[in-house]
Amino acid sequence: MRLSAGTRLTHFEIIEPVGAGGMGEVYRARDVKLGRDVAIKVIPDVLVSDARARQRLEAEARAVAALSHPNILVVHEFDHDAAMDVSFLAAELLEGDTLRGRIGGARMAWRAAVEIGIAIADGLAAAHSKGIMHRDLKPENVFVTADERVKILDFGLAKAGIAIGSDADSPTLPMFDRSADRSGVVGTIRYMAPEQARGESLDTRCDLFAFGTLLFEMLEGQCPFDGESAAETLAAILTREPAFSADVRRSTPAELLRIVERCLAKKREERFQSAGDLAFDLRSLAGGQSQRPDVVESIAVLPFDNSSGDPNTDYISDGLTESIINRLSLLPSLRVTARSTVFRFRGKDVDPLQTGRALGVRAVLTGGVHQRQDRLTVHAELADVASGAQLWGERYQRTSADLLDVEDTIAREITERLRLHLGPNIENTRHAPMNTEAYDAYLKGRFWWAKRTEHGLYRGLDYFREAVDADPRYALAWVGLADSYYVLGFYGHLPPRDALRKSEAAARKALELDPHMAEAHAALGYSLHNYRWDWARASESYRRALALHPRYTMGHVYYANHLAALRRIPEALSHASTAFELEPFSVLTNTALAWTLYYGREYGRAVAQFEKTLILDEHFGLAHLWMAGACRELGALDEALRHAEAPAALSVARVEAESAQAIVHASAGRPERARAILQSLQRMVRDRFVQPYELATIHVSLGDTGAALAALEDAYAIRSHRLSYAQVDPKVDPLRSEARFQELIKRMEFPER
Repeated sequence: MRLSAGTRLTHFEIIEPVGAGGMGEVYRARDVKLGRDVAIKVIPDVLVSDARARQRLEAEARAVAALSHPNILVVHEFDHDAAMDVSFLAAELLEGDTLRGRIGGARMAWRAAVEIGIAIADGLAAAHSKGIMHRDLKPENVFVTADERVKILDFGLAKAGIAIGSDADSPTLPMFDRSADRSGVVGTIRYMAPEQARGESLDTRCDLFAFGTLLFEMLEGQCPFDGESAAETLAAILTREPAFSADVRRSTPAELLRIVERCLAKKREERFQSAGDLAFDLRSLAGGQSQRPDVVESIAVLPFDNSSGDPNTDYISDGLTESIINRLSLLPSLRVTARSTVFRFRGKDVDPLQTGRALGVRAVLTGGVHQRQDRLTVHAELADVASGAQLWGERYQRTSADLLDVEDTIAREITERLRLHLGPNIENTRHAPMNTEAYDAYLKGRFWWAKRTEHGLYRGLDYFREAVDADPRYALAWVGLADSYYVLGFYGHLPPRDALRKSEAAARKALELDPHMAEAHAALGYSLHNYRWDWARASESYRRALALHPRYTMGHVYYANHLAALRRIPEALSHASTAFELEPFSVLTNTALAWTLYYGREYGRAVAQFEKTLILDEHFGLAHLWMAGACRELGALDEALRHAEAPAALSVARVEAESAQAIVHASAGRPERARAILQSLQRMVRDRFVQPYELATIHVSLGDTGAALAALEDAYAIRSHRLSYAQVDPKVDPLRSEARFQELIKRMEFPER
């Protein structure tokens, strides 16, 4: 509802509109009782849809109104005009401009930024002392008056979704935490703390992260976390370190840069622990300056170009890129951008320096590979993102048999150029094959395995076999075999007993050759979990893998799956979140996080995470498949059926997709269609492997308890990996009170939580 001049809301008379944002209208009004002008914020109907919501909002507004501090906007009252049926908030009327207007896309002198920063920190400290967080601190919510006073707007009201200031250019995105307490968190994407972006519980340190973003923007004229989409921005917040320009580094005290970086620490315990401490450091800085040497602490290895013109040799350039990333990732003092992030730029004509700035790194490595018959030309260049200066560059002329030597040389020369020390994980473990034929086959195997199609998995398996035939002591190739058998069994392309037994044997062979290989320990872990159901030794294998390589993404994914199966959901979410932070653009890490939320019964958050996954790749079948389950649990049956019927879901795991369709039909009151799918799958058993666990879940949805329990016994007999998640799978919830089901779970000897 738009109010015209002269409209009365209780004892306030509207004069004129002064702003409008995504959350409603703001007006200049006259308080006819006290004879003063005020700002009136009309609350959207959706936020006061019932008496309970209005009471909650009024309680929040009263808490803010109780604050009395010169750097916080004064809130006079919250009221409801019954005649107009309008709820509104009255606050002091300010003359001046928002901090957004002050910045205007340009850099601010550092002393001016510090003065504004001190005022904001003081206001935060006052509010935090009363137990009130802001949750949506941004330039639009900071006002600088005509006489240079700084005011924080909308304090504490972000939780309710209210904003006083005009916010048309900075959309607010709800990020709901659908946990047991149904608490909600709202924030503007670019200014969210990592824990806020993940929908976790918040404390006052989320405001300090947003403060760091403001201070960075004042110094640089732009936000440190900007992406082309919401998903990219969220990923930047979770993974990218702030990168100051060379000009700002030269003209700004090193201590101020340190303050900003501390505010923007990804882990809240590494930030300032109070706004008061932050204000103290800013005041201490106001009188002096210090210098800070440039340090290269982060690098992105962009995909090497294949200039040969033959797509059949893409595996060489891709493999070389991935190998260098893996080698450099073992350096404890260097942050390396994940493969899934940099491979988004594969085959694209991008400016390396702009890409480096977008990724928030200090250096970028670019290169290319050209193969002509048995001759190989590899060129590589390392550049400083801030200055554009070349730090190192080299060109190598080798035979194809020397590809391994080129990889080793590039990694070694980069570490020397950056004056980094090789950690023991690099010095003592090379995992290298004895001949190039094995390495070439291994690269081809990984190239096809990464496609995750049935055809690609079998081709990858053949190449890994070639690699171990060429060099039986090549440990990584044995891990490739273990990974291939595991995924073929996981997707239902092979019976789990056969697939996982072979996966375990390959993992043990890799460990026999190299007991310090993290990938081999993780591979053994998923065989012990999914096939042996040896929970204790599986846990030990995963922990050993992560001790050897703390940034091993898939190690965190596998361990998260294991912990979820054991009903240790908070720990599982921690590892799934770590994997996501390491590789935010990986559909596997996004799906793993969503899957863990699903097993934790947080279906709303799971759906939101699956949606982010499908933004990255709308054809990723596993995301469609598990999205169907989460939507079904929320009662969104049409949406569930759409995802279960997605061609991508059918292509990756047909049996599981058709099972999901049957369960949705049964849930929607169409048992005849569910039974038709069940009968089709039962006939299919004659021609291909069909997971009995999937048949069991259809029987459950149809209320056929006896048939469901019989199918679960079949799953037990073949050591179905799906059965290892029976403790947390909501699809078998109706069986939990059945004595036969309880006895089956007991036989699996799950540990007590």
